Amino acid sequence: MSSACLSMESRASMAPAPRALPYYVAFSQLLGLTVVATTGAWLGLYRGGIAWESALQFNVHPLCMVIGLVFLQGDALLVYRVFRNEAKRTTKVLHGLLHVFAFIIALVGLVAVFDYHRKNGYADLYSLHSWCGILVFVLYFVQWLVGFSFFLFPGASFSLRSRYRPQHIFFGATIFLLSLGTALLGLKEALLFKLGTKYSTFEPEGVLANVLGLLLASFGVAVLYILTRGDWKRPPQAEEQALSMDFKTLTEGDSPSSQ
Repeated sequence: MSSACLSMESRASMAPAPRALPYYVAFSQLLGLTVVATTGAWLGLYRGGIAWESALQFNVHPLCMVIGLVFLQGDALLVYRVFRNEAKRTTKVLHGLLHVFAFIIALVGLVAVFDYHRKNGYADLYSLHSWCGILVFVLYFVQWLVGFSFFLFPGASFSLRSRYRPQHIFFGATIFLLSLGTALLGLKEALLFKLGTKYSTFEPEGVLANVLGLLLASFGVAVLYILTRGDWKRPPQAEEQALSMDFKTLTEGDSPSSQ
């Protein structure tokens, strides 16, 4: 019976991806790259570009946050949908590394805005955008740290990982949604600071930024749709099934749920 189950899992693990999944993933990547390109175009056309040692230092902030906490974070969430037949540990490492890159890039963006405020004598952390941004950044770091401790560090038991996994998945999606909302708040704030009442007159910068906002929302919807399709989840690998059987008494018979 056990051999038959392992054989079935082995064949399932090599099953081809659902027919529509590659198209949705490709579409999400097209949206994500368009978001990054549009952010760069907005900063280049209407904000003077990017430089660290000048008044343009502030522009490092939105670009880094979009690349790190939107695009790369979204891609990190999709790793378990894209790499369906690779070894689980390899997929975990890639998932964790993408989050590391996203965190480092976001950290650069955070340093840029605080340094810019310090040099120009501006107040910090007074707006809703800044409060949400700090919350997202702290949650993102804690989520990565706890995830590393449970899923990559060898000390955590299999049963503990299984119990924590649903929370990890939930908070990952929640932080991604909060990142998108914070980006939209920041975009609106930047437009109101510069355009003021001109924003209501369909200024070209305002129109382009509105398009960027719609692209941000669309990328988020695409990523979350892929994540929430139950039939697109990564199939359990034979090694996971064997591990589940070995630790059956610890997990009360539950097999490792796929991400």
